[in-house]
Amino acid sequence: MFKNVFGSGFLVRTSHVILTWVITLILFLHDTELRKQEETGQLVQPVLFVLLVLLSVLLYFAVSLMDPGFILSDDTDLQFMLGVTEEQQDMIPPATKSLRQRRCGHCLLQQQPMRSKHCQTCQHCVRRYDHHCPWIENCVGERNHRWFVLYLAFQLLVLLWGLRIAWTGFTYVPIWHQWLRTNGVLTAVTMLLALLSLIVLLLLGSHLYLVSLNTTTWEFMSRHRISYLKHCGADENPFDRGTFQNLWGFFCVWGTVVWEQVYFKEGSDQV
Repeated sequence: MFKNVFGSGFLVRTSHVILTWVITLILFLHDTELRKQEETGQLVQPVLFVLLVLLSVLLYFAVSLMDPGFILSDDTDLQFMLGVTEEQQDMIPPATKSLRQRRCGHCLLQQQPMRSKHCQTCQHCVRRYDHHCPWIENCVGERNHRWFVLYLAFQLLVLLWGLRIAWTGFTYVPIWHQWLRTNGVLTAVTMLLALLSLIVLLLLGSHLYLVSLNTTTWEFMSRHRISYLKHCGADENPFDRGTFQNLWGFFCVWGTVVWEQVYFKEGSDQV
């Protein structure tokens, strides 16, 4: 289920954790409301903030080390066929049957499930491939996509809360160079938090939008090169079951989805 902690992404993960706790320490050391509450014995907000930071770090490791849905062999891959009976296969027109017989030219899978893609970085095919994220040094796929979105939500909450705390720590000094010397570190932290908040907000918003359409980043960006989407119009998506069903299926339905069934049920009349 989880990858090796000391794999290729060890440096990235270590840097992320160090940066997170260094910023947290700076917010406690400067004259912010967090430090003032700690000194006066009002520990509710400081404890909640630290717990939220800890939870975001744990979610980061869970997403970065989790198996995103690697397809390791043809034997395990054949399970995607279990939901399609022989009678259903006979009902599918010959032109659409050929779409299902996809072979990966890199790991030589004889049957590559629909919506999967080979990741050149991870060297594996990934079910319901979304993208390879250098931030977590892992693919985002069928098994960890919802955890990735959840991580983004918690990370955004931590960043915005940290931005608010940093804002309360600035000390007024009338002379510019003295102000910069007094608030220089806090200014750098605030700018970094603001930049990261904007990036995470855009990422979270884009992923929630794509999830509501039941499409992936790869399908959205490269639909003109994907065989099972070439015949669809610009606004057509054979996997779209409505916003509510898409969100429910993404966040609440666990297990491997047979996308061939969804595709041929919804899109067989269009092919």
